[in-house]
Amino acid sequence: MKRVVITGMGIVSPIGSDVNTFWNNLKSGICGISQITSFPIEDFVVKLAAEVKDFNPEEHEIDKALIRRSDRFTHFALVAAKQAMEDSKLEIAPERLGVYIGSGVGGIHTFLSESKKLMENGMGWISPLFIPTMISNMAAGNVAITYNAEGPCLPIVTACATGTHSIGEAYRAIKHGYADAIITGGSEAAVTPIAIGGFANAKALSRSEDPLSASIPFDIRRQGFVLGEGAGVVILEEYEHAIKRNATIYAEVCGYGNTCDAYHYTAPRPDASTAANAMKIALEEANYNANDCLYINAHGTSTPLNDKTETLAIKLALGEENARKAVISSTKSMTGHMLGAAGGVELIAAVMSMNDGIVHPTIGLLEPDPECDLDYVPLKARKTDITIAISNSLGFGGHNGTIAIRKFIK
Repeated sequence: MKRVVITGMGIVSPIGSDVNTFWNNLKSGICGISQITSFPIEDFVVKLAAEVKDFNPEEHEIDKALIRRSDRFTHFALVAAKQAMEDSKLEIAPERLGVYIGSGVGGIHTFLSESKKLMENGMGWISPLFIPTMISNMAAGNVAITYNAEGPCLPIVTACATGTHSIGEAYRAIKHGYADAIITGGSEAAVTPIAIGGFANAKALSRSEDPLSASIPFDIRRQGFVLGEGAGVVILEEYEHAIKRNATIYAEVCGYGNTCDAYHYTAPRPDASTAANAMKIALEEANYNANDCLYINAHGTSTPLNDKTETLAIKLALGEENARKAVISSTKSMTGHMLGAAGGVELIAAVMSMNDGIVHPTIGLLEPDPECDLDYVPLKARKTDITIAISNSLGFGGHNGTIAIRKFIK
């Protein structure tokens, strides 16, 4: 089996559109949630989202023609991938480079705009680029074209677990020799009237109008998640390939668990056994032991069911004693729920936490739920000497994913 390391990272998020800005704001507990600005909200019961602010892909030297013929979720992916590739300084044979970038929703902005043309003016007004702009694989396809990646290209769609599964499957592809490097992660741009309306009518979104009390994972006052957007992309590379070119190595990916609840299309399995099994698989592969200092970047959505079920899953996976030793936090308390992008963004948060020895806080956690009784690092960041970290993602459809990383040691 090959070893797999992270040699580049890129991010577009509600709290910063480069890794350093994102991480500094995350450590400082900066909230990226605010009143929705991208469309009128007078008739909406949900007023808040975690939007990417002041984003212009042209400022990141993305080709203008490509911008015109692609959706916002693709713009995010292209910018995050560009950052990651520049960070990695990767040089590689095209046939050994892959792209695994998924999206939970895909080009919903394009779907809305072209549907409006159909309803108002008829079929003849629909853009001939409607389909290739909208479909969820186009972020990966355009990144592959940009970097001449002729190896495996696998855009995964598993709702909120998309980013984590994309990175996990990329890890396995490199581990088993199918590629030497893969550009991987997730991208999402779903802050639209129809997505907000759909999630709101499904009773999934917080209706708080206070940004600081809207996304409050593990707090008894939580009502639902806040929709976010952005992209998180990492470069996974085979260890020997990275060493030969003297690459900067941020962490080693050392475990991946992928399970399904097989229970309900939105609600998590109440006994949390399958989510726990995803964690167990990742941790066993990573050779986790009781002497490790474990950091968990929780899925932590701020929904009533997810947070207590994830708490139970952590206890089942680790055992009660080790679960209480683990240090846990939720990035979504600041970024909202970035859906398919969440796994990529949150893995980057875990890498930065481990390397800096600082666990970012779960902001807004003022009144802990008695059923969520683990150490969620409320309100303020904490210095912690982490030896192993995992990032959890639990998606609609029962999709569970966990990535395990360790500090890099030659």
